[in-house]
Amino acid sequence: MDRSKQVYEQEATGWERGLYDDIMHTFRAPIVNWIFRTTIANYPAFLRYAWAQVKPVFETRRFGQFTVSYRDTVLSALEANASVPSLRFDELDVSPAEFGELKGQLATYDVVAPRLAVLFELVDRGLHGEPIGTDPDRTRDATAPLPTWLDADRGRPPTLIAFDDPPDELADTVSSIQSFHGLEEGLPSIYRTLAQWPGYLNPMWNAVEPVCRSDAFSTAVDNARSAVEAFVDSITYVPKIDPDSLEQRGLDDEVVRDLQDLFRDFNRGPIETVIPALPTYAATVNVAGPRSFG
Repeated sequence: MDRSKQVYEQEATGWERGLYDDIMHTFRAPIVNWIFRTTIANYPAFLRYAWAQVKPVFETRRFGQFTVSYRDTVLSALEANASVPSLRFDELDVSPAEFGELKGQLATYDVVAPRLAVLFELVDRGLHGEPIGTDPDRTRDATAPLPTWLDADRGRPPTLIAFDDPPDELADTVSSIQSFHGLEEGLPSIYRTLAQWPGYLNPMWNAVEPVCRSDAFSTAVDNARSAVEAFVDSITYVPKIDPDSLEQRGLDDEVVRDLQDLFRDFNRGPIETVIPALPTYAATVNVAGPRSFG
């Protein structure tokens, strides 16, 4: 699997473009995350099949409740020991237009954080033939539709800089971020987005790094992991993406092993600390979404 290969939104045509439209509609965010772009570039038949299998999980009221509780789980763990730093516009070296764009793009990452967390756990378990939906929710919310108001009209399409070319003024910050997440090279998309605004990223990381390196953040990561696992145990719509099902769809063992490695890396690797950071960063400029379900 060539993880450098991607099909970007503007390059997608036909059913691939339609699938991207469906992902953005279902996730309620103007972004097709890297995991989709690289999977469709390498194994399009798998993504077309797998998306149809997992999509219903993201369309229930119970999932909507989870997205809100996930955010609160992360931020409450941090607030129990310290406050998430709040950065005002007049403290940052950005223009008013830049600040507005920055907030909009951070809101998008806040929207997708719980969705990606569930996606990685769900597909990782499925590909390894591990149990899903072992304790299904029997309430109406388990199958009722996702409320139309949730995350409606939040966020702006993220833009990113080349991961191998961060501004010189960010060198120390980038090195510290990579060290914190245990990354040998490159940057996750959130940082490639924030690197467009060194006047925000430098002071934000200086303020947030102590929080991220604290026991409180470790607790937030652990609690978020437990919340995701409990939700995946509770789902009513169970996707069939185990190796036997994929073999019946014509995917051979080598393809399945590639996909197993990819999704386990994202579910249990450095990205496990990146996703809980997304609502944390959104909170620094007051664009984190709701923390209680109305």
